[in-house]
Amino acid sequence: MARLNSENLETATEIIARYPVKKSALIPLLHLAQEQDGWVTDDAMEHIAELVEVTPAEVIGTCTFYEMFKRRPVGRYLVNVCTNISCQLLGGEELLHHAEHTLGIKAGGTTSDGLFTIEDVECIAACTEAPCLQINYRYFHKISTAELDTVLDELRAGRRDDIPEHGTLAKVRQHIPAARRAGNVAPTDGTEPVWLVRNASSTDADGKAGA
Repeated sequence: MARLNSENLETATEIIARYPVKKSALIPLLHLAQEQDGWVTDDAMEHIAELVEVTPAEVIGTCTFYEMFKRRPVGRYLVNVCTNISCQLLGGEELLHHAEHTLGIKAGGTTSDGLFTIEDVECIAACTEAPCLQINYRYFHKISTAELDTVLDELRAGRRDDIPEHGTLAKVRQHIPAARRAGNVAPTDGTEPVWLVRNASSTDADGKAGA
C-alpha cells in the first residue's frame, strides 16, 4: 500500500489549487494515485481524503462508482473486450474467447507474469467500429483475432510506445501557471457566478426564465 509519493504530492497540490473547492479535485487525484501504482490503494485514498478535506468514505464512494478506477492490482496492460450488442453481433464474444485462450486466463484474470488482465466490458461507445476493444483505454477498432495477437506480441516485446502502462492517462502532464488559471471563486465567498447573474437578468416578472 502506498500514499502519494513526494513528486505526486507536489502535483496533487498544484491540481487542488485549480479549484475553488478542494473536493472538486477528487477525481483527478484518484487518477494520479492510479498512475502511481497502477491501481488505487487504500492508503492513497486516505491520503487524498486528507488533502481535499473529506472523509475516506467519500473518496471510496467516488472511486467505486467509476469502472476505470481499480481497487486491486491489474496487469500492466488492461485488455477491455466489448461484448455489447454491436460488438457481439460482429464477433466480440469470439474475440474475448480468443484473448482468453491466447493468454491462458479467463475474463477478470491476470497472467502470471503480471503483464495482461482481461475484462469483458459493456459498451465502450464505438458501436460503428465493432468489434472493438481497448488496451489501457486506447481503442482498437474493427480488430480481428490475428490483429489482436500481433498487438499482444508487440506489447510483450516492448514495441508499443503508444500504449503506456495501466494508470497513465497521458504522456504529457498538464501544468497551468497560477497567472493563467480561470480565477474561479468558492461559492461561499459571496460573489455570484457570471452564469447566475446572466440567468437572473433574463428572468421575467413571474419568476420564469426568459426567452
